[in-house]
Amino acid sequence: MSEATDPYEHTPTTLVYDIFAERSGQLIAQYTRLSDTAADGVERERWWQKALEVRDAKRAVPAHDREQLLAHISSWAADIEALKEGE
Repeated sequence: MSEATDPYEHTPTTLVYDIFAERSGQLIAQYTRLSDTAADGVERERWWQKALEVRDAKRAVPAHDREQLLAHISSWAADIEALKEGE
């Protein structure tokens, strides 16, 4: 990712990781809420699996891999916004 497309270009990677972790927590919380309030077991399981996918993705990204951190931050922020818009 070039500096021109890095919204955190002046932010140390350690802090970018903190943002990454916070964003994953926000998305997992949204998916967990949707799972807890689901109308049926199929929907509950679907949302729960999405929460687990985010958890697994968070665990798989090395803390020093800035490109992956930024990609996930962007993707998860878009997912959070889409969920908010769908409420």
